[in-house]
Amino acid sequence: MPRPSGFLYEQHGDAGVTITHRGRPAGTLRGGRAEKFLAEVESGDAQLVMARWTGAYKHGNERTARNHPRNR
Repeated sequence: MPRPSGFLYEQHGDAGVTITHRGRPAGTLRGGRAEKFLAEVESGDAQLVMARWTGAYKHGNERTARNHPRNR
């Protein structure tokens, strides 16, 4: 499976974040979720984090994701 690419995010002054994929809106986060997202993006692979937060990573690995410690 190829690595995720084409994701960008833009921070807004109202504590919101918009995630786009190849120029098209993929998700909007506000408040605590936006803060959590920004912390995760800065500490890891940004493309993979954005793919996971928008749901674009669920292509055949749903079982693996379900068993991840984060989802228990």
